[in-house]
Amino acid sequence: METINEIQDEIIEEFDGLDDWMDRYQLLIDLGSEQEPLDEKYKTEQNLIDGCQSRVWLQADYVEAPPQHSPEGREKVVVFRAESDALIVKGIVSLLIRVLSGHTPQEILDADLYFISRIGLREHLSPTRSNGLLAMVKQMRAYALAYSAK
Repeated sequence: METINEIQDEIIEEFDGLDDWMDRYQLLIDLGSEQEPLDEKYKTEQNLIDGCQSRVWLQADYVEAPPQHSPEGREKVVVFRAESDALIVKGIVSLLIRVLSGHTPQEILDADLYFISRIGLREHLSPTRSNGLLAMVKQMRAYALAYSAK
């Protein structure tokens, strides 16, 4: 199982090859398009993230890790799924899911999400999108914190 930092480094590498921001936006849109749609039953008010300009639904489940992650089979991980009505936002949330989903609550809480600034998202997103990104990260951490207490 890859660590959160290994996944972040892969993402940084993918974006490093693209100098033009239009290409980077296109990659985000492509990532969003490739993401599996969220089941309609999860598109509830409760799963909507506050602070996002576009609508973003985030579903988190606390499940037993697959055997390759924890051979003892006792460890539980948080699995995230999400959907947005905006393509770039869908791409951003798909990156967050790729980095954080399938890890333990503690790993998620301890993660330093350095890829966000390293791929230039911080300076290239509009203020409202930046706030939305922070809101998504905050919500994912809130789920991790809630599950870590179990």
